[in-house]
Amino acid sequence: MDARLSDYVRGQWPSLVRYATLLCGDAVEAEELVQSALVRVALRWPFVRDKDNPDGYVKRAIVHGQINRWRRLGRHETVVSVLPEVAVADGSAALDEHDAVRRALATLPPRQRAVLVLRYLDDRTEQETAAVLGCSVGTVKSQTHKALAKLRETVQPNGVLS
Repeated sequence: MDARLSDYVRGQWPSLVRYATLLCGDAVEAEELVQSALVRVALRWPFVRDKDNPDGYVKRAIVHGQINRWRRLGRHETVVSVLPEVAVADGSAALDEHDAVRRALATLPPRQRAVLVLRYLDDRTEQETAAVLGCSVGTVKSQTHKALAKLRETVQPNGVLS
């Protein structure tokens, strides 16, 4: 593997996993998603134009990997015999609000979640987001509008889910 890619992965791993977690909603699945995206990037490394800053290429590989999972798996629920314990608030309003937003993001359909992550976390334009997702700018606009409306309904100003 090229040293630049290796250094990039070592330095950006936590950030890439956080990014993928917001896309897929699960930290373990996010790690697998990032790993598989990095394998694909390593195989296509000779074709990467900006080898000193491959962030856009890697994030696009992560998004495409998640889109492929959505297509392959569809929406499914996992049935468990024992429900997980409810997280206990630590008293920090900022953490509570952050948690509420993450949980609210997890309730959005995959495309709406991807649009919000690309637009607001990755700070991409509508055109760039449309290009990454392979859809029209109008679709990005409508999905953004619908997702933000749903989040406004779901998350109260004090960080509580309704």
